[in-house]
Amino acid sequence: MVFSSHLFVFYFLPLALGLYYLLPRRGKHLGLTLSSYLFYGWANPAFMGLMLASTVVDYFCGLTIASQGKGSFWQPPKPLDRNGPRTRRQKVAVAVSVVTNLSLLGFFKYFNFAIDNLGGFFTLLGFEITGLDSVMRVALPLGISFYTFQSMSYTIDVYRGEAGALRNFIDFACYVSLFPQLVAGPIIRFSEIDDQLASRSHTVVKFARGVAFFSLGMAKKILLANPCGKVADSVFDAASVLPLDAWFGALAYAFQIYFDFSGYSDMAIGLGLMLGFVFPKNFDSPYKAESITEFWRRWHISLSTWLRDYLYIPLGGNRRGPRRTYVNLFVVMLLGGLWHGAAWHFVLWGGFHGLLLAWERRRGRRGLFEALPRPMRVAATFLLVLLSWVLFRAESLERAIAFFSNMVGMGPRFDGSGLLGGIVYQPFYLLIVLSAAAVTWLAPQTWDWTRRLGAVKVSICLVLLWAALAMMTAQEYNPFIYFIF
Repeated sequence: MVFSSHLFVFYFLPLALGLYYLLPRRGKHLGLTLSSYLFYGWANPAFMGLMLASTVVDYFCGLTIASQGKGSFWQPPKPLDRNGPRTRRQKVAVAVSVVTNLSLLGFFKYFNFAIDNLGGFFTLLGFEITGLDSVMRVALPLGISFYTFQSMSYTIDVYRGEAGALRNFIDFACYVSLFPQLVAGPIIRFSEIDDQLASRSHTVVKFARGVAFFSLGMAKKILLANPCGKVADSVFDAASVLPLDAWFGALAYAFQIYFDFSGYSDMAIGLGLMLGFVFPKNFDSPYKAESITEFWRRWHISLSTWLRDYLYIPLGGNRRGPRRTYVNLFVVMLLGGLWHGAAWHFVLWGGFHGLLLAWERRRGRRGLFEALPRPMRVAATFLLVLLSWVLFRAESLERAIAFFSNMVGMGPRFDGSGLLGGIVYQPFYLLIVLSAAAVTWLAPQTWDWTRRLGAVKVSICLVLLWAALAMMTAQEYNPFIYFIF
């Protein structure tokens, strides 16, 4: 079930909100948990057991970490002293949580990738093993990359003393399964929401802002991301592409992935506000960045900060000398690329960004284009990001290399190569791409624009929501890029 669907908008959401507000305060989290499990299990009920297993393990690990000795396991847990010693029991508990979550993520997300590469390795050695890739296949549970990271952050935060453990299992299950951010983020760390689980306000103003967030996010997804996606698919799937067409397709994909994911984040934040939760900002106009370092401070902020706090800093961060800092940056981005998908082109995408980040760090945190005027710094940074999106979008490393060849005019030419322009340069698609560019670099952020809502802004949101729902009804093309992560 995706947010941009009739099933969610017209059936699930009204029922979930109605149930939530009809239940008394003590029953809201139970109702929200049941709604979230229904949302998650709609496509495949078997995946609910996997999420429940991860939840149970991390719940008991958190209580074990927070317990201060015999007889204290079921006592109201208090945050640990951040600088205090940790017992062997506490260290084992956090290790069990981390290993369990990483094992689940590693098996379900990367087993097929490992099998495919193992088969390729045997082929290089001269051994032909047939049927390996078709017999041994594992289905990828939706959103496992998000909820395992989220659940793991709970036990780590408890272990570090940054948050207290939850005694109430329903409260913890609600946190892990919260449907607004369950399958595609943002990644909500426990320390960011623990107080809200205990107590939060429900006001008309907050609910109205949530509706505005959801409306704008829906408009981004349906009105901009989907049409840009059709252009990108037409270009990337073509056997032969002219240079101008290749650049136009890459540009369309850059807008598609931005408005798809930022639109989803806006809808998630909006749904959270409707339920009384305030989620952190996940996008901060990333295409306005003047350097790659700044880009990663603005793009998918919840993942960037998660990788920084739970991977980069534990690896040593910048505390062990410049060379180790460069290595840490590169390794973190490699793993960040692999997190996005089990394929070598994702790894290469992450490595490309890792090299750029390390290069900028070597320059003293100065951007690569610091000497240029600001508009040119933004344009040059966007060009690097756009080129990296080719690696991200291509179905394989070979396809990425072929697409780069097309961009520089060195790709193959077939009869009919020029016919692609008649599809992608239709007035409608040109208008959409221009509109996407205008919104990207000229429009205010949703986060800031919705702080104060008046009659004009409410009217704009309602019109955009109506237009998005109307187009959603008319179109069959409705992919969700981050839905499979």
